[in-house]
Amino acid sequence: MAKLPSSLEIAQSATLRPIGELAEDAGLLPDEVELYGRYKAKIDLSVLDRLADRPDGKLVNVTAITPTKAGEGKTTTAVSLTQGLGAIGKHPVLCLREASLGPVFGIKGGAAGAGLAQVVPMEDMNLHFTGDIHAIGAANNLLAAMLEAHILHGGHPHVDPLSISWRRCVDINDRALRDIAVGLGGRANGYVRQTGFDITAASEVMAIVAVARDLHDLRARLGAITVGSTFDGEPVTAEQLRAAGAMTVLLKDTIKPNLVQTLEGQPAFVHCGPFANIAHGNNSLVADRVALKLGDYVLTESGFGSDMGMEKFFDIVCRVGGIRPSATVLVATVKALKHHGDDPDGGLDAVERGAANMIRHLGIIREFGLNAVVAINRFPDDTDEEIELVRRIALENGAYAAETNDGVTEGGAGAAALAEAVVAAADEPNSFDVLYELDWPIERKIEAIAKRVYGADGIFVLKTAQDKIRQFNQVGFDKLPICMAKTHLSLSHDMALTNAPTGFTVTIRDIRAYTGAGWLVALCGDMQTMPGLSATPAAFNVDIDEEGRTVGLF
Repeated sequence: MAKLPSSLEIAQSATLRPIGELAEDAGLLPDEVELYGRYKAKIDLSVLDRLADRPDGKLVNVTAITPTKAGEGKTTTAVSLTQGLGAIGKHPVLCLREASLGPVFGIKGGAAGAGLAQVVPMEDMNLHFTGDIHAIGAANNLLAAMLEAHILHGGHPHVDPLSISWRRCVDINDRALRDIAVGLGGRANGYVRQTGFDITAASEVMAIVAVARDLHDLRARLGAITVGSTFDGEPVTAEQLRAAGAMTVLLKDTIKPNLVQTLEGQPAFVHCGPFANIAHGNNSLVADRVALKLGDYVLTESGFGSDMGMEKFFDIVCRVGGIRPSATVLVATVKALKHHGDDPDGGLDAVERGAANMIRHLGIIREFGLNAVVAINRFPDDTDEEIELVRRIALENGAYAAETNDGVTEGGAGAAALAEAVVAAADEPNSFDVLYELDWPIERKIEAIAKRVYGADGIFVLKTAQDKIRQFNQVGFDKLPICMAKTHLSLSHDMALTNAPTGFTVTIRDIRAYTGAGWLVALCGDMQTMPGLSATPAAFNVDIDEEGRTVGLF
């Protein structure tokens, strides 16, 4: 078989449908579609009122085994499956997160699938798209600036500068901004204090846009952001600083989901981009809600493995949004399982050892009462014997089905069997439930995740986190759900514990209250909320050619 062009070349040469035409076929009215050029659009949330009485489609979460350097192709599989559902006569809608410039120019490079399984226009989505992430950064930093001015001018309530937890953000990996001093140069420049930047994808404003149900819910959540406290220890909010209204105006278009398309013309919403290791790792709730009214099957991808984005999707997003999943797709590859088996170049023995990680993820999905379909994302060097071994192990350990994905080389036709399996799984009854109740004590909620998802023996809460728990209990934050911040490279909190670790205790070093988003962030180990660039970042490869076309983006 002839070698495929690069994914970027395929995306650049694709013939796209005008987005207005695709929107009409999906069931949207012209006044619900706000065009951003010929191939992108934002969708007005009034569609939710118009279609309120229409039954929701089937919601399928796409997750993966623990990530490795070999890659799992989770987004590629989600796109393949969407195209595969189209190939078997269904009407699917895909929901993905927006790309952060940090990973695009950092380690991962740009991507929206691969080969013949992509979402397009690929360049737009990986660069500035519709400006959502920039608007989120502007709203975040407006609040920071208004907070500094409030302190300088002695506004009421009087904020204790040493209590301020609100940080600025930027959508670039820049380690030099992790810890900085502001207010230098004299009194006119503000109060001198230590602070820092987060990457925009890790900001609370990103999380708020991603979980808000509508514009007014967005306004309320922005107002509920806690930026610090008074000298008496009382929380100070964005509402009290009179910042929430202006922040909402900056984000009034951002909350509208972005509509694009797969290479085979299925609708795809690409909206919001919180990371799954340091944030909640899912696309926007409004995108899922709109998609559920338009499609008979909705594929929504969660970040990293089932212990990361999927757990947060079920325990946070589904709870907040009142939506219910019908099945889960677990993406695995032969290459990744060999990495988990500690022998990337090994054979069947390495696959079998590494499959312990896949088995653990199947167990996590069962904890939520859902059927799991294992999608074996095929790579050119995989042998039939290796593929069959993965399939057999998956079925022997509780998978509803296990099918290969050849969407990269064959498009939707290469994922038709996988699509048939997902339809069958989603049509089966399930016993979906969340892991914990909101009225449980904070420690018990964290322990439920650590034991039932990570496989830990228990948790160890450091003094800083213990003090925060006491404080949150006093001010009524103890009824919020939990968003765990931990490494994505291990089922545990320690990236050195690979494959399927046992006998470990999860250390909780701090807890932060995201009162606007509506959850508590439990920090495990040494998690950074601002990544840094490597010695050879992906940015080195990005340029323009003689004709002005982008090269090296993927």
